[in-house]
Amino acid sequence: MWSSYFHPKYMTQRDATKMRVDLNVAYHDYNKMLNAHAFLKVQSHELGEDLVQKTFVKMWLYLIKEGKVDKMRAFLFHILKNLIIDEYRKPKALSLDALREKGYEPSVNDTKKLINIIDGQAALRLIQKLPLRYQVLMDMRYGKDLSIKEIAAAKQERENTVTVKLQRGLQKLRVLYRK
Repeated sequence: MWSSYFHPKYMTQRDATKMRVDLNVAYHDYNKMLNAHAFLKVQSHELGEDLVQKTFVKMWLYLIKEGKVDKMRAFLFHILKNLIIDEYRKPKALSLDALREKGYEPSVNDTKKLINIIDGQAALRLIQKLPLRYQVLMDMRYGKDLSIKEIAAAKQERENTVTVKLQRGLQKLRVLYRK
């Protein structure tokens, strides 16, 4: 398992064996202590054990990269502390079953969205009843969400002219809407 991390270019077989021994000693000396600390912080045995395992993996990778740790206990607790902080910062996924146990009952209320869609469709049908010159402007302004400046450039008209035509089109649209 650990031989996959051995890279002969950077360390000798003797160095790799010493690192394995150091890792085994650290695991046997500090595993229970790290698990207890992790459980105290995260209140979950499974998550605590996972974090401790990640701690030892990170320590092993550090040993391969750097080669030496002066104070093993402090180093392991430092790695574990950072992993716990990362775990707290991670967005939590909520279970629907857990929410239901707490009394939350999900419901879908898309009434406002549905009303907006229906109103939008009605408005589009009304725009189609306008004269063609107003239809095009209304589509550019409200359908394609272009600015007055962009519409003026596309139609090769002055901005003031486009604004006046849009206002007239809206007035005609209001008349159609009231019918």
